[in-house]
Amino acid sequence: MIERSGAQHLVDALVAQGTDLAFGVPGESYLAVLDALVDAGDRIRFITCRHEAGAANMAEAYGKMTGRPGICMVTRGPGATHAAIGVHTAMQDSTPMILLIGQVARNMREREAFQEIEYRRFFADQCKWVAEIDDPARVPEFMARAYATAMNGRPGPVVLALPEDMLVETAEAAPVPRVEPARAAPSKDAIAEIKARLEVAERPFLLLGGGGWDAAAVNDARLFAERNGLPVGCTFRAKDYYDNTRPNYAGDVGIAPNPKLAARVRDSDLVIALGPRLGEMTTSGYTLFEAPVPRQSLIHIHPGAEELGRVFQPALAVNASIGEAARMLKSIRVENPAWAGQAEAAHAEFEAFSTPVEVERGVNLSKVFAELSGLVKKDAIVTNGAGNYAAWLHRFFKHRSYRTQLAPTSGAMGYGVPAGVAAKIMAPEREVISVNGDGCFLMCGQELATAMHYGANVIFIVVDNGAYGTIRMHQEREYPNRVSGTDLTNPDFKKFAESFGLYATMIEHEDEFGAAFKRARRAKRPAMIVIRGDIETIAPGRTLSQVRGTA
Repeated sequence: MIERSGAQHLVDALVAQGTDLAFGVPGESYLAVLDALVDAGDRIRFITCRHEAGAANMAEAYGKMTGRPGICMVTRGPGATHAAIGVHTAMQDSTPMILLIGQVARNMREREAFQEIEYRRFFADQCKWVAEIDDPARVPEFMARAYATAMNGRPGPVVLALPEDMLVETAEAAPVPRVEPARAAPSKDAIAEIKARLEVAERPFLLLGGGGWDAAAVNDARLFAERNGLPVGCTFRAKDYYDNTRPNYAGDVGIAPNPKLAARVRDSDLVIALGPRLGEMTTSGYTLFEAPVPRQSLIHIHPGAEELGRVFQPALAVNASIGEAARMLKSIRVENPAWAGQAEAAHAEFEAFSTPVEVERGVNLSKVFAELSGLVKKDAIVTNGAGNYAAWLHRFFKHRSYRTQLAPTSGAMGYGVPAGVAAKIMAPEREVISVNGDGCFLMCGQELATAMHYGANVIFIVVDNGAYGTIRMHQEREYPNRVSGTDLTNPDFKKFAESFGLYATMIEHEDEFGAAFKRARRAKRPAMIVIRGDIETIAPGRTLSQVRGTA
């Protein structure tokens, strides 16, 4: 037993769990934790952010990259509410994360004290577990449970409130060792049934997605797919779970997929869904499968038992961790499968769909992102938030290795900048490109200051078309020629970036991109490429005029 303050027990617990980075905005309600971090300075770096939303998004990106909880520290009230966006994204994306919130003193609760919020109510449906630590002696217990909860089953966020008087009170407590996630394996009977269903299938499809993956699981899933000649699709914003250049990669399944790929999934007689939770974005608005009983024979493998049968009733539900399931699946080998050649055909359809298209006006983003694919190494990390600009990136950029895509399945704007900064701090040896729309960028653009402060040499790309493009497209479809609330007045993004100390340049034609990217690389500091967009060219193969015309 060791006598320490609540704050010291907290930092000791972070060290015991192997935490090397924490992201946050300092606040008076957790000054004691900030002080305790001084003594752990050689083991934990506190990354000072410029907004709690940025800090929470960085912590979420950390969880995606490492598989262990990203840590975000914020003050009470406004700090916590600003950080809620990262918690929501972590929940929707099945990402392990822990949000630590300074709280009012225990003797002030239930009085609406300064910035007081009851976090159990506020975060109740946004995270896996929310609690308040009243006793400093129980800090190690709560922290160990937080790590276990964030990682076990379906990964996700945990929120802990820390009363400021508890943080300075001392108590004896026993340290808790490093927590490792539980690994549930499929039964031998389940693997045998999967093989038996494959042996009688004629049009099978393998769908990869969700949380809880690592490089070994990705490799095992690839071996399973290639040994059996299976066409493979990745879910929305999980495109890096399978090398897009492999001969059986069929494309990403989700919102606005390749129509031929959507038809292939609908017409399959067996879908093996390894990892995804089969929500709205994965299933193209619940249209790829019929609810509650799909036409296809559905095998759903998921680490969270609560997700099995939640919307779609599978023919076989397997509650297992992704790593263990992929490891056992790779042992399956079907001889002379009836679907021989289908994977190659699916990949040919993907290649055709990801070939750059022509545009009538503005910079051709399909050519920009296709060129970017060829300019970067296969381990380059690409981040983005939400907006129509991302449709061009996802369709025409090819991911070749795991954890090269950091993007929110929650559809949260503002993610791309902080995620890029966090990724570069975590992996300074890897190239990081943060892709943003103009509206998305200004949600967290202040984190350019964080990039400069920590020497995170991210290359930021901003597509400036003067509008909230996705909303404008839907607006023109539903209410043509009645524009309301979607026009933007933007700063000069080049000068904006330069004011922070970044290298910045602007292009007005796709042919200028390659040279601009190489100049940004040579800058050896954070850099920005501004792309002059055109709102008329709203999506690949679509213009606003066409959207209005078919409204």
